[in-house]
Amino acid sequence: MALPACAARALGPPLQPERRAPARTTCPRRHSRVEAELAASRPGSVAASVLAGPPRGVSRGFNSQPLLDEPPKASSSLAGAARTSLFALLPRSRRRRMHDLRRRWDLGSLCRALLTRGLAALGHSLKHVLGAIFSKIFGPLASVGNMDEKSNKLLLALVMLFLFAVIVLQYVCPGTECQLLRLQAFSSPMPDPYRSEDESSARFVPRYNFSRGDLLRKVDFDIKGDDLIVFLHIQKTGGTTFGRHLVRNIQLEQPCECRVGQKKCTCHRPGKRETWLFSRFSTGWSCGLHADWTELTSCVPAVVDGKRDARLRPSRWRIFQILDAARNFHYITILRDPVSRYLSEWRHVQRGATWKASLHVCDGRPPTSEELPSCYTGDDWSGCPLKEFMDCPYNLANNRQVRMLSDLTLVGCYNLSVMPEKQRNKVLLESAKSNLKHMAFFGLTEFQRKTQYLFEKTFNMNFISPFTQYNTTRASSVEINEEIQKRIEGLNFLDMELYSYAKDLFLQRYQFMRQKEHQEARQKRQEQRKFLKGRFLQTHFQSQGQSQNPSQNPSQNPNLNANQNVTQNLIQNLTQNSSQNSSHKENRESQKQSAGQEQSDGNTSNGTNDYIGSVEKWR
Repeated sequence: MALPACAARALGPPLQPERRAPARTTCPRRHSRVEAELAASRPGSVAASVLAGPPRGVSRGFNSQPLLDEPPKASSSLAGAARTSLFALLPRSRRRRMHDLRRRWDLGSLCRALLTRGLAALGHSLKHVLGAIFSKIFGPLASVGNMDEKSNKLLLALVMLFLFAVIVLQYVCPGTECQLLRLQAFSSPMPDPYRSEDESSARFVPRYNFSRGDLLRKVDFDIKGDDLIVFLHIQKTGGTTFGRHLVRNIQLEQPCECRVGQKKCTCHRPGKRETWLFSRFSTGWSCGLHADWTELTSCVPAVVDGKRDARLRPSRWRIFQILDAARNFHYITILRDPVSRYLSEWRHVQRGATWKASLHVCDGRPPTSEELPSCYTGDDWSGCPLKEFMDCPYNLANNRQVRMLSDLTLVGCYNLSVMPEKQRNKVLLESAKSNLKHMAFFGLTEFQRKTQYLFEKTFNMNFISPFTQYNTTRASSVEINEEIQKRIEGLNFLDMELYSYAKDLFLQRYQFMRQKEHQEARQKRQEQRKFLKGRFLQTHFQSQGQSQNPSQNPSQNPNLNANQNVTQNLIQNLTQNSSQNSSHKENRESQKQSAGQEQSDGNTSNGTNDYIGSVEKWR
């Protein structure tokens, strides 16, 4: 192959490039070709590795195409000397770049070769392993060793898909708490949505003996009449969440009207401008901030009558005053574990809450400063440590649930000098237990789904969306040692006993209602089976009557009802069966002679007397 013109001029004597026109710029398009040829003449160079092609095991893909066309081999030593001299004429920076390119190409080729051989070895090993597994499982039905290329690709795709699914599952559900990883998801297709939220055993040993009337709570709530639900909201028991459920999450004929930006909602009765709910989010704090049992029982009738009397004429005021005795006030509340509630209230007080607006009205008057001293001197008690919160003897957080559920008039309200402390505590606890037991409904913060279930069964009102159990709260984030926990339990010993009583009653009511529901469902299924058996007997007697009277054509009597024909055939067969049974008892020898015929008749009569009542009932 002849050299280019620029190379020939460079080789002729004298071998000196022009100063004004360097050899690099004499023919720029062909000079790169000459540089490539010179680089290719050197063994182990970058161009030589490019022209040699990719290393063994690497296919000529997109990344392995040759960078330059394959040049012809040098035909003489003169051409090699010319290429060497021309390569020496290149600038130092250019030669350094070409040297770096050669090193990078060699390293990249080595990495690709190692990666390709490693993947090939891994695929080969995986193929043999999966082949052994499939041969053990399927035997002669599958032989991975004789699989073609398409089968290998399919198998590799399935393995990669499985690995990808495992990675996604670990990312979406990293812990062992995932429902997909539990064996119960496979053993029970429909788990019980009301199982214990606190991960305790579903069955418990009752500590208290309650009557059927205490366990059965079925309120015939008339939302169109004068019935009223009164929600007693105890601080830090989850009452805010439950109160929002009452106004936003109940299926009603006329739902509550809740406007954006307003806390209170309008909950009117269907066709009336009267409320059926007395709570924070419907009527506001009409009886004071977090009014207790003593305040609500004396305040709610007066507030309801005051709002009603403002819209009535004086002549009708006496009539509705008489009808007040017939009005039903259904009190409900929510309780919480005393230690968790106490810690939650302490954290709330730390943020600046004081509840100064609470009236604490008892016997028609609020307590004096001597009867109910304050635990702090400033505007609030923000930033107080837990020790200071527990050291205050006048802190209303101590035994708050017992105090708010009991009748304070029995112990002289807030006057501690009326009776001894031991007797006072006993009276308050018994009063709180009695009021709680006779309430229409109460729930527990630790059992949200059971609370929803019992409310729906008690008032025959269904919620739209299920309740959510929040196990992570501000109280749960507080780390206390065993000594502090014992002290909190000692400060709230009345609440501890009340909560134990309430939890036992709550779980017994739940079990009682669930058993009652299962019994009703079983009875309904039995009635349905009886109905189906009765329908079967009707069709059987009808077909038998038609076979006995083939000459009778129902088209001849168009006015005859089909139900009357079925009833007549049923009565006829019953009379025949009864006569046959009587003859069967009187004469056994005649039965032996016609054993086959009477056996079939006896079989048709079995079960008829049992289901004839149900048949007539369902007809």
